[in-house]
Amino acid sequence: MSTPAETQIDQLLDFLHIVEKLKRTKRTGWINSGINQPESIADHMYRMSIMSMLIEDPSLDRNRCIKMSLVHDLAESIVGDITPFDGVTESDKHDRERRAMLHISELLGHSAAAAEMVELWQEYEACETAEARLVKDLDKFEMIIQAVEYEKSDAKSLDSFFESTRGKFRHPQVQAWVERLYLRRNCLN
Repeated sequence: MSTPAETQIDQLLDFLHIVEKLKRTKRTGWINSGINQPESIADHMYRMSIMSMLIEDPSLDRNRCIKMSLVHDLAESIVGDITPFDGVTESDKHDRERRAMLHISELLGHSAAAAEMVELWQEYEACETAEARLVKDLDKFEMIIQAVEYEKSDAKSLDSFFESTRGKFRHPQVQAWVERLYLRRNCLN
């Protein structure tokens, strides 16, 4: 018979095993594009977190942006990486991810950390705060910078990733990064 403390630790370990799936789950868009050795969801979230640290905007809560980058795809540890081409409606995808986040919260005993993760995920999904809008920009920017890297390593064109994000960046610093990335990409072609 486990003590309450042991049960809590067991639940934490179960949560960490779920999070580990983010390290093994490859991003669907890259798999569908035939990329050799595509990045994992965790790889994507990690670089977004680093990008959040690089934003120089005193009007934003940078620590909140870093945390949001770390959890924005956490539900994918349970539901997988669902893309717009998977035949799942946006509302169904959101509902699946919401249920996954609730499961994660329950697994962590509705702790303060679990509540913060769910809150950050909800904020990201609603995209109503400046921090959420920035992290949405970083999500798209991380994808296209990765696309440039795959175009070089796999010698293929990934124009569709650039077309799907063109004109959608809002934050001025990210817009400057995007413009420079486009220039550098054009020099490679």
